[in-house]
Amino acid sequence: MLELTQRIEPTEQAEIHDTLTLPLELRIRGRLRATTDTGHDVGLFLDRGPVLRSGDCLQANTGEIIRVKAADEPVVTAHIETGLPLAKLCYHLGNRHVQLSIGVEGASKGWVRFPPDHVLEELAERLGATLEHHEAPFDPEPGAYDKAGRESGHNHGHSHGHSSHSHGHSHSHSHEPGEEHAH
Repeated sequence: MLELTQRIEPTEQAEIHDTLTLPLELRIRGRLRATTDTGHDVGLFLDRGPVLRSGDCLQANTGEIIRVKAADEPVVTAHIETGLPLAKLCYHLGNRHVQLSIGVEGASKGWVRFPPDHVLEELAERLGATLEHHEAPFDPEPGAYDKAGRESGHNHGHSHGHSSHSHGHSHSHSHEPGEEHAH
């Protein structure tokens, strides 16, 4: 069994030993046993947190490089006009904290992909989307704080200075468990 222990940057020069096709449910795990696309047993022993993205590369402790692929899985793709209609659809679906994959198909059509859910599907149709139920790779957007939050903590920039005057401003954001700071 190959022990995949390191995430590496995908490079065109690297010799890819094999591919590992996984659904999102397994790409969020850092520890698992799996079988590559050519039938080799592998074990993932990775740091917790980052989701494996389609195209990511993993290196075995013996040097072999395995490329990750997103598996086809049941999804709903909502097709809608680009611009404001697409923005509204993304906003309202994202406001329900569902993972989304977003793309465009030409100059005037966009799409939003999400796991099947009748409530979300009804919402998308009310906002003008045409739905397609099918199987496709699901590689959702990683989120605004995905890399930045892990590299150097996080910060919140404001375009104004905080002096001795008072101004009623508040904002809300979420933090990782155990993370605190004052405003």
